[in-house]
Amino acid sequence: QVYLEESGGGLVQPGGSLTLSCAASGHFAGILDIDWYRQAPGRQRELVAKITADLITHYADSVKGRFTISRDNTKNTARLQMTSLNPEDTAVYLCKFQFSSRFRPYDYWGQGTQVTVSS
Repeated sequence: QVYLEESGGGLVQPGGSLTLSCAASGHFAGILDIDWYRQAPGRQRELVAKITADLITHYADSVKGRFTISRDNTKNTARLQMTSLNPEDTAVYLCKFQFSSRFRPYDYWGQGTQVTVSS
């Protein structure tokens, strides 16, 4: 069984910063891609950032230059550093880890953490 625990959400003023964390625990062979998604009310879930096992990163255009995704393979954790936040960034943020296996990779999702940007 695998567990993903997210932390770091909260209320922040426009222009502020937050850092989200996601930690994996349990039994697994290895971690491949790590993604951060977000979902705002009435909107589709959006891929915000991705980091591969080779540390290649990808960002949605809406967050480029403001968000930074990172990972620590020794601790099985990932972070999403968010700066210059604006109200349009308000959403539930979810991490997704892709785990390797003998057969095919499989995904686990975090429980989600609320980020609210408001004055």
